[in-house]
Amino acid sequence: MFQSNMENRKLLPPFPNGWYTLGLSRELPPGSVLSLKFMGQDIVLFRTRSGVASVMEAYCPHLGAHLGYGGTVEGESIRCPFHGFRFDAQGNCAFIPYGTRLPPKAKARVLPVREVHGLILAYHDSEGHAPEWEVPDLDVRHWSPLLAKAWHLRGHPQETSENSVDIGHFSAVHGYTSVEMLKELVTDGPYLNVKYVMTRAYLLGPPIRAEFEIHVHGLGYSRVDAHVPQYGIQTRLFVLATPTDGQNITLRLALSLHEATQPQRIHSLLALLPRSLINAIIACTTFNGFAHDTQQDFIIWQHKRYVQPPILAEGDGPIGRYRLWAKQFYRGADVALI
Repeated sequence: MFQSNMENRKLLPPFPNGWYTLGLSRELPPGSVLSLKFMGQDIVLFRTRSGVASVMEAYCPHLGAHLGYGGTVEGESIRCPFHGFRFDAQGNCAFIPYGTRLPPKAKARVLPVREVHGLILAYHDSEGHAPEWEVPDLDVRHWSPLLAKAWHLRGHPQETSENSVDIGHFSAVHGYTSVEMLKELVTDGPYLNVKYVMTRAYLLGPPIRAEFEIHVHGLGYSRVDAHVPQYGIQTRLFVLATPTDGQNITLRLALSLHEATQPQRIHSLLALLPRSLINAIIACTTFNGFAHDTQQDFIIWQHKRYVQPPILAEGDGPIGRYRLWAKQFYRGADVALI
């Protein structure tokens, strides 16, 4: 019997628990309000005048006005456009314009939020529990500001992250050869780590051998520490999938480059350019290649079906272990991932 869309949804529920990216810190200056769709809900993301970011249910608990349409930040709170009620970053009603006491039940629902290395993350838990783990921050000294781009497409964060352990697709989709595992897959609670080395041939130059160490924290945050020893290039590549509704995700890609110390290893003429310009050129070129490679997966993600159980073959990579690890993010769901 053919698998229906409803059966596929049960096999892979659309909203796994964990931390997910809502945007870049620089996209939310003090006093700004953004209206977003997150985990099937309407939310607002705003920053108070002192710089505190807050993620709040979009609809005012008073009489239901959408805070993202006409809502404004006043000091440390967001003001509802309908009656002027204000709510602070923790969701507490901080002011009403009538001069009467604050309604004790007037509290807006907020989500846990963190800012790490230039990203704004919100925590989703299907049962409303507080965060059980954190995405670690990174030292950004000597690393370039994030280059980033976002796409909206059909997909699921478990499937985008699964690509990091799907060794077979590196050659079939992206053209890498000589794929070797340098570090076996290990997991520690919500953290997954694995490391590969691969080679790619280019028409205008020697083959490039690159090392990729993958750090996955939950299903919404993947960081790839990429190193090209022959050119002395080190980058951090971020793959950040955030569910919006039951079928679609916002996929953000971001890149940060470690300052190049020997640009002449890439090309002799680069040594003649200002260091800031060299880093900008390398970062932009590398990010464009990263985005191109990831976009090769888009057509597959947007039209594939989650197969359960999968028919795995030797050479696929540790997909089975990945799926067993992913099961923890669906607490309470009736789901069998492998």
